[in-house]
Amino acid sequence: MNTQILNKKIELIQWLSTLEDKSIIEKLLQFKKEESKDWWNSISDEEKSSIEKGIIEADQDNLKPHTVAQKVYEKWL
Repeated sequence: MNTQILNKKIELIQWLSTLEDKSIIEKLLQFKKEESKDWWNSISDEEKSSIEKGIIEADQDNLKPHTVAQKVYEKWL
């Protein structure tokens, strides 16, 4: 594991062990709950269908070059 990340985790654990503010603890628990949700359950049926279609097309080797995708989505990039 990356030493920098490990040090940050230890710092957070130490901070959390001394924390007495109930509202912050509740916010942290809510954050943990939200982060552990499966994103698949939070997207629309249209988005799910689009992803499934893309997987099928990729499995069938029906792929488009990156340049085509860039042209289609350039207004959002």
